[in-house]
Amino acid sequence: MQVNKKQMLLLIIVVLAVGAYGFFFLTDQARIPNQASTSVGSGEVAESSEMTDEELLAKFEKAMEIIQEQYVEDVSEEELLQGAIEGMLQSLNDPYSVYMDQETANQFMESLGSHFEGIGAEVSMTDGKVTIVAPFRESPAERAGLRPNDKIIEIDGNSIEGLSLYEAVLKIRGEQGTTVHLTIERAGVNEFLQIPVERDEIPIETVRSSVIERDGMKVGLLEITSFSEDTAARFQEGLEELEAQNIDGLLIDVRGNPGGYLNAVEDIGKLIIPGGQPIVQIENRAGEKVRYMSSLEEPKPYPIVGITDGASASASEILAAALIEAGDYDVVGEQTFGKGTVQQTIPFEDGSELKLSLFKWLTSDGNDINGEGVKPTVEVRQPDYFYSAPITVEEPFKIDMMSEHIKNAQIMLKGLGFEPGRTDGYFDEQTEQAVLAFQQSNDLQASGELDEETASILQERIVEQVREQANDKQLRTAIELVIKQANEF
Repeated sequence: MQVNKKQMLLLIIVVLAVGAYGFFFLTDQARIPNQASTSVGSGEVAESSEMTDEELLAKFEKAMEIIQEQYVEDVSEEELLQGAIEGMLQSLNDPYSVYMDQETANQFMESLGSHFEGIGAEVSMTDGKVTIVAPFRESPAERAGLRPNDKIIEIDGNSIEGLSLYEAVLKIRGEQGTTVHLTIERAGVNEFLQIPVERDEIPIETVRSSVIERDGMKVGLLEITSFSEDTAARFQEGLEELEAQNIDGLLIDVRGNPGGYLNAVEDIGKLIIPGGQPIVQIENRAGEKVRYMSSLEEPKPYPIVGITDGASASASEILAAALIEAGDYDVVGEQTFGKGTVQQTIPFEDGSELKLSLFKWLTSDGNDINGEGVKPTVEVRQPDYFYSAPITVEEPFKIDMMSEHIKNAQIMLKGLGFEPGRTDGYFDEQTEQAVLAFQQSNDLQASGELDEETASILQERIVEQVREQANDKQLRTAIELVIKQANEF
């Protein structure tokens, strides 16, 4: 094939990618099926599967030529080459290693700034499906009821099958005030969930501090919503402010935190983990490990307790594990998400980027938590209504009907004190009485049927209930624990 200058330039880009990360192609070779009908080589069977760089490039070049000359529709060289890069990444079966074109890369960097417009959730590609890693705290995604491990099947009624992760992200994001309709597959739920999410400006305020006074003692609370560029500095400011108020104990809340920069959690670890202890270990593909040590001169003169949930991912898990293993502190809540790899963004000259997993991170003691998560020392599950799914009502629910939506409504009613008698999704007479009582209590038309308006108000009341600190069983347990430890300190 005669290759023109433009083709050669584009091919060089691919060669550079292969040269830097040759295992992409080597990994993929075993998956290339034998061609039974069309020969693209000399017709001889190779005695070895090992191929030189020149042979690999010739093979790629030949495949590109065949596609350009024989494929049923015209396809540009740029599309083919970008598809080749995406294919290399897909062959890794790693949901966190992705290719981003220039527009997507710009939006990704935007999301690490002070704010962006969207629904406020981190997503990954898992088993070929766009999956929620974690909704941000107090984001539209969280308010709408999205949960970790929810799989997005459709966006605004359109299937996302075949879309890359970041193509899907571009469709989910949008202007503040607009609504995106997501079709969700959720484990344990038989029906797809239809969840509308109103987009908003997502501020990246990564650290919030407050003081909780209880039993004559002051407990400092630092909530970390993500680990961005300035998170460690904000954490240090918050910690110093709390210490100036003579706190008796400290709570560090990373629930709903999807992670972020490794150096941010390392710097935070140096502020709270006793000196000489590893905060995290990083392992490369050769098995070589680097330990990041704390340099804190003296342990803090007060007890520290962490709080986690299933949406605490990545850097949040590093911190939780360091608290337990290196600090000998307690962590209250639920087992974390289980993301144990470290990604680095590698730019190309045209503005596109690779986000590539380069390392595993291991806990202070050297444990690999990928796919497992960090188990808290004190496991506490929230009340059932904290986990209830959004309710979609196409026609009013009434006596003798049964569905997952009715089940979630029953859980919500029970959580609000309107006893439905059962939570299995069957709409019986006691459920009708609970709906009727809720309608009367909220100045709604008292029909006893669960219509769209009733479902909407019911969900609003549940959100209000969840946001009440007094109903937060995990936080209450952590407060009680840190006060007990402060009295024994």
